[in-house]
Amino acid sequence: MDERAALAMITDQIDEAGDDAAIVDGTAITIDMLHDSADFPAGVTDRTMGWRSVAVSLSDLAAVGADPVGAVAAYGAPTFSEGALTAFVTGAREVCDAVGTEYVGGDLDCHDERTIATAAVGRVDHRVGRAGATPGDAVCVTGCLGTGAAAFKLFETGKIERANQLYRFSPRIAAGRALAPVATAMMDSSDGLARSLHQIAAASDCGITIEGDLPIDPALREFADTDRLATTFGEDFELIVTLPEDAIDDARARVPVDLTRIGTVTESGVTRDGDPLPDEGYVHDPD
Repeated sequence: MDERAALAMITDQIDEAGDDAAIVDGTAITIDMLHDSADFPAGVTDRTMGWRSVAVSLSDLAAVGADPVGAVAAYGAPTFSEGALTAFVTGAREVCDAVGTEYVGGDLDCHDERTIATAAVGRVDHRVGRAGATPGDAVCVTGCLGTGAAAFKLFETGKIERANQLYRFSPRIAAGRALAPVATAMMDSSDGLARSLHQIAAASDCGITIEGDLPIDPALREFADTDRLATTFGEDFELIVTLPEDAIDDARARVPVDLTRIGTVTESGVTRDGDPLPDEGYVHDPD
């Protein structure tokens, strides 16, 4: 059973599962797990590891429009060193400071591979998830796509400092809060644009058509196959949002980053420029 099949099985058993974060009595809760072998390319610093680990969970809060209250991390590794732990905590605290919340601790344990589980909690005033998109809604994305792919390529080519800078992405907390009151559906793009669009379409029982150029991170344009990487690689943490046509201008005025319209919600099918858009994106390798 691969990751997607396992998630589908769990979603069938738990009604609350399926969105980026669960919401219980106005409180948003999320948890994530990252591993050295699957999530941290060679060259990732301990500071970047702390930042990114916590940022992944904060991005889940952004995707449901939550205001974060705090974050924790469980850190497992074969051995511990003062330098690595200090840098990890520094990165975790820095990303929390950047979005106005706190890193409040966690747990340590021995593990044969460095493995980090992070959890974050937030408050929700306007509940929004992946279901709710309606034909005629606009489809928009914050910021640029392809930043995660660019970081991986830079790590591969030895441009370590620049790669770490891109890997320390900014969770779109402020954008999520601003969009939540008008959004009909929202999620982050960690699995890639194409897969995320399919997930929204499935949850909302609708279709989506994408047209025209996408907002692509300039750092990715240095590499070949830019469009495919920006669409399917994943490891981006922008927000994909559907909202009524007449709410776009107000949303752009509220959101503190670029908000680009990339398409429209339709009755069925997920297409790009008239052709089917395959459901391709990031999955954790079960091996």
